[in-house]
Amino acid sequence: MQIRDLPYSDPGDPDVRSGPRFLLWLGRGQLTGQLKSLSWGLMHQCAIAGLPLGVGLAVQAVVERSGRSLAIAGVLIAALGVLIAVGDTMLHRTAVTNWITAAARVQQLLARKTAELGSALTRRVAAGEVVAVSTGDVEKIGWFVEALSRFAAAAVALVLICVGLVLYLPSLGLLVALAVPALALAVLPLLPRATRRADVQREKAGHATELASDTVAGLRVLRGIGGEELFLGRYRRASQEVREAAVRSARMWALISAVQVLLPGLLLIALVRYGAALVQDGRIEVGQLVTVYSAATLMLFPLRHFEEIAMAYSFSRPSAQRAVRVLALKRGTQPSTLGAMVPEGDLYDPVTGLLAPRGLFTAVVCGDPDEAGRLADRLGGHAEPDGTRADGGEADTAGADDTGQDPAGPRQLPSVLLGGVALDELPLDSARTAVLVQDKDPVLLSGTLRELLDVPSAGTVTAADALAAAQCADVLDALAQASVDADGDPMNTRITERGRSLSGGQRQRLALARSLVTDPEALVLDEPTSAVDSHTEARVAAGVKRLRRGRTTVAFSSSPLLLDLADRVALVRGGRVVAAGTHRDLLRDEPYYRAVVTRESDDGTAAPAAQDAQDAQDRLASIDASRTAEAIEDIGEKA
Repeated sequence: MQIRDLPYSDPGDPDVRSGPRFLLWLGRGQLTGQLKSLSWGLMHQCAIAGLPLGVGLAVQAVVERSGRSLAIAGVLIAALGVLIAVGDTMLHRTAVTNWITAAARVQQLLARKTAELGSALTRRVAAGEVVAVSTGDVEKIGWFVEALSRFAAAAVALVLICVGLVLYLPSLGLLVALAVPALALAVLPLLPRATRRADVQREKAGHATELASDTVAGLRVLRGIGGEELFLGRYRRASQEVREAAVRSARMWALISAVQVLLPGLLLIALVRYGAALVQDGRIEVGQLVTVYSAATLMLFPLRHFEEIAMAYSFSRPSAQRAVRVLALKRGTQPSTLGAMVPEGDLYDPVTGLLAPRGLFTAVVCGDPDEAGRLADRLGGHAEPDGTRADGGEADTAGADDTGQDPAGPRQLPSVLLGGVALDELPLDSARTAVLVQDKDPVLLSGTLRELLDVPSAGTVTAADALAAAQCADVLDALAQASVDADGDPMNTRITERGRSLSGGQRQRLALARSLVTDPEALVLDEPTSAVDSHTEARVAAGVKRLRRGRTTVAFSSSPLLLDLADRVALVRGGRVVAAGTHRDLLRDEPYYRAVVTRESDDGTAAPAAQDAQDAQDRLASIDASRTAEAIEDIGEKA
């Protein structure tokens, strides 16, 4: 595999049983590149190992005053120099190729998994972890794959050198051959502690990065409650913890490096002392001592690769484990058994009993916003193992033992059905075409409005119709004023990253228009009007119902304005649909429904405090809830 051939047409199916198995799988996938690097590495190392022989012959030729022997030694040294230069150049070339291709393969695997899971990925794994894996961890994994062949070349070269020295001069060669294994393995007892300290450093660095991201994301809220200095102090403490952990880790690696210098130094001292005694006794010649000493000195270079491979593995193993956690996620356990088809019919979830009849506008009311998000995700065809919720949701413990664990292990929840067809059994493209889920906080990519609405679609809904249904007239006016075109065309106005130049309601309506343009068989909207005023909300709900007539639409909301326009309303409580009907019927007959929608308790008394708490939680959603709560508590105590 050459760099010019990237990206891979198919990065393959990785072994995600563990981090080391994943690294082994990567190495096997680059076997040709590894063999090339090993060959050039052997050539480079053996050429370096041959230099002492040439130097020893030259010294002995000078002692014996033999011009012919000196010329032969010079030619040998020159030839070895050429081999060293060629070997080093090609070794570097092939090793870097291995590094880049391994990193590219991992990035392709991550990109493929991201496309497969979609928005469900960040519900199962933190977004920061995904970014860390695709950037820093990829480099560390590539480093280990690249260092592996150089380490193998160094190990083989050490064996050849030791065998050669034993054959060349047994009296000194045996001393070197017995000492080299001890030198190579001397650092092994220190590696576990060094690895643990490196893991602690990475953990603390990740915590500090997460804290910084939370602070930046919630800066507006922090200023409102006066918590900037408090969070700044926390970040300073976290930064100092990272520094201290880095120093502790560096001390251990410095100790390993010192051992790598000290023990070979002791070997050279013993070798010179013993060799000098043999020369004095006339048992060996001066040139032979110089040859053995030079070979032992140059052996320090391949010995360094033992330290490097230890460092590379200690850093790449947790990185590979993090990559495995992402790559092991699955859209569903059932393989795609159906062809490229888009089923039609009712949308039904067998787990909750939610039924969205074909062609109707169905609203879903959940008392728990997190439960609504998980259910919306399920309707998109992303089933999760029962009992292993990565998003913190409650698991179904039916059949579990006294400890709350299912003795048979995690079970896969059944897939959502569209027209009686399980979404997990459809190819990914067909499933995405059939059901589209719009998150509560959709992301707008940077680009013009025309590019934003240029998405794969059925072609039956125009951008103008979608914008009109989503009530984007004021958004178009604002974009027209900001347009750089002479005619003020809002479609050519550039939207900044994540739509930061727009208000929350404007971003939400543009995202809704983008979803409407796709015109899927079933459209699932999670709180599509939470950021707009009541008048706009009523018009948006009416526009969506009108535009989606004859198509299945599911909207998660507790807004009476939207619920009153729905053809059918389902009430979900405790993970099951407990009632279904029209908004007015449920409002009259279901106390829990009335409490959620009208913000009253079951006995009819108002519950403004609970709603205020919910509103506060929504406003603080951009920062970590637990840290925000602690910050507010600390500020209250100081006040």
